[in-house]
Amino acid sequence: MTDFTWSDLDERAVKMAKALSADAVEKAGSGHPGSPISLAPIAYTLYQRYIKHDPNDPKWEGRDRFILSGGHASLTQYVQLYFSGYGLTIDDLKYFRGGADTRTPGHPEVGLTPGIEMTTGPLGQGLSSAVGFAYGQRFERGLLDPNAPAGTSPFDHKVWVICGEGDVEEGVSSEASSLAGNQQLGNLTVIFDANHIQIEGDTKLTFSEDILKRYEAYGWYTDEVSFIQPDGTYKEDVAALAAALDKAEQVTDRPKFIKVDTLIAWPTPGKTNDESSHGSALGAEAVAGLKKELGYDPSVDFFVDEEALAHAREVADRGLAAHKEWDERYNAWRQANPDKAALYDRIHAGKLPEGFDEAIDKAIAAFKAGDKVATRKASGQVLNAIAEVMPELWGGSADLGGSNNTNLKGATSFGPSHDATRTWPESNEYGRQLHFGVREFAMGAITNGILLGSDTRPFGGTFFQFSDYERPAVRLAALMQIPNLYVWSHDSVALGEDGPTHQPIEHLAAFRAMPDVEVVRPADEFETAEAYRAFFEKKNTLPTAMILTRQGVPALAETADKAREGVRKGGYVLVDTEGEPDVIIMASGSEVQWAVTAAKTLADKGIKARVVSMVSMEWFEEQDADYRESVLPASVKARVSVEAGIAMLGTSTSAAAASPYPSRPLVSKATAHRTWLTSASPRNTWLKPPKLPSPKRRPETHGGCFSWHPPITNGGDMERITADRN
Repeated sequence: MTDFTWSDLDERAVKMAKALSADAVEKAGSGHPGSPISLAPIAYTLYQRYIKHDPNDPKWEGRDRFILSGGHASLTQYVQLYFSGYGLTIDDLKYFRGGADTRTPGHPEVGLTPGIEMTTGPLGQGLSSAVGFAYGQRFERGLLDPNAPAGTSPFDHKVWVICGEGDVEEGVSSEASSLAGNQQLGNLTVIFDANHIQIEGDTKLTFSEDILKRYEAYGWYTDEVSFIQPDGTYKEDVAALAAALDKAEQVTDRPKFIKVDTLIAWPTPGKTNDESSHGSALGAEAVAGLKKELGYDPSVDFFVDEEALAHAREVADRGLAAHKEWDERYNAWRQANPDKAALYDRIHAGKLPEGFDEAIDKAIAAFKAGDKVATRKASGQVLNAIAEVMPELWGGSADLGGSNNTNLKGATSFGPSHDATRTWPESNEYGRQLHFGVREFAMGAITNGILLGSDTRPFGGTFFQFSDYERPAVRLAALMQIPNLYVWSHDSVALGEDGPTHQPIEHLAAFRAMPDVEVVRPADEFETAEAYRAFFEKKNTLPTAMILTRQGVPALAETADKAREGVRKGGYVLVDTEGEPDVIIMASGSEVQWAVTAAKTLADKGIKARVVSMVSMEWFEEQDADYRESVLPASVKARVSVEAGIAMLGTSTSAAAASPYPSRPLVSKATAHRTWLTSASPRNTWLKPPKLPSPKRRPETHGGCFSWHPPITNGGDMERITADRN
């Protein structure tokens, strides 16, 4: 609770924030000025009175986390970072939405601007990832200081959010908010800016529910502050806001949702409470009018009230004092808990635990060449082996734990103790088994927040087909370049009986097309184990998708021997020939077995075929040119690649997965390709996929979905199957 005071200097600082926001958008020629203008007193109050932060050390572990979910209102935060002394300058505000080197991009980007906790812009994801921040804080506290009274641990901090109507209209916020209420996340406070304006006009066009009752139903504490007075006048009543925040801070068993009724762009003449101020520059006349209302000279742009700025900068001194107090508690904790301190040092440095390799080796020792095991099952075995030595590893599934094999043996559920069930008899607030329900999008956003807000390592699983629901969160993870781990099983048309709704035929291509996402598709249990080893050992790991089979696939003798070194390189020679091969067959995942079978058949025909297991194109592209040339020599132009994925004749049908991956068409295609290369045929052509039953005929054995990819170049790029005999 604060002893709230509000001085003339505070009022002047808020006025300056409004004018700077208007000037920045006007100079840029585009942006969203309305919300930063009307949010200025709210953001200023938070940064000056409530958020625990140290501008001298933006990465201080003891800080509270603030997420501006409506990233389009980025100036709301940039101005406060400038006021607080985070290193932003008035020139940074002048360069708002500038070139690639700007520190004030149109939407906040983590890693670019000091004080920004996550990249926001796609509405709903900031609020949803904030739930993950709160998850991560609680779980990390449980790892390091579980028995400390509430509010006394150096690992106690709060998560603050400002969001708007667009955020709560997006479905992902409903998914995540429901989970937050179920989890009783008392460390999370959301301020909802209810300005009733969207691009197309008044929000009553599309948004009419009682938002407070909705959040009450989720299990949140709710309150409302209105800047619109009963007589219709407008007053930015920061004292009422502070009183509501103080009251909310006394609530520790629920997340908090405080609605603040505002008028967008107030007090801009002609633009207040109007959609034209939402997503466009106000225009010179309106900006001049705003400055007159604020008592400023309309002819002066980017005016800095030095006295008010100095007053606002005093927050840095308060932050430094809070940091010193935290240091005392932190050092006392270290002395009292040397083992926990060692754990903290390791996970904070991103180092793997002792016994990591041995844990994976132990899992591999139980594998046997020739066994037919689904890679999803192997994945579960490896994750459990790693979890035994890596306490910071936790995760779960979107209600598919048994199918994805993402359940951790012996783990308690993460949640209130009253959430224990028959299936999960133990539940506590520090449990490591996550349950997301049927909420893939929230799962992706929450695990993003966990990664950003803690030093722990989460994972989340679903069927590969339903990664479509999670895709926007994956893209945001890629933009932020954080090592989220996606366990996506049931990866192809081999689902058979479930039919086309559950068969992910275009998904491999879609995620490979997404920059900074690493797609990993192991062939068998040996490659699966090594894929996890490589993922956790990689430096600067990007979001990574483990693409796993539902059906059993044979553990290959070749991978048993070569996967340890080969998988980490993305692609490697699995089966080779004496001398230069006549043809190279590339495959990933469940199709590798058929490539190996085809190579043996081709050998019987006198054709030398090399098989390359292309576990991850992205990892392969990271290798040097010499290695890529050794795997895919440019001199071998006859190349065929095969995956159960893109280039389909149509969506599949429902049928048993008897044997959807025939090796015979692969043999004939490789033979035809080699024959064509040595013929006088035209140099450029398409190699058609093997003729399979039409999906319309509903085949009894499989759906007829099969992909024949063009060859991979030495750089790992996909290109049309063309060839030059010269």
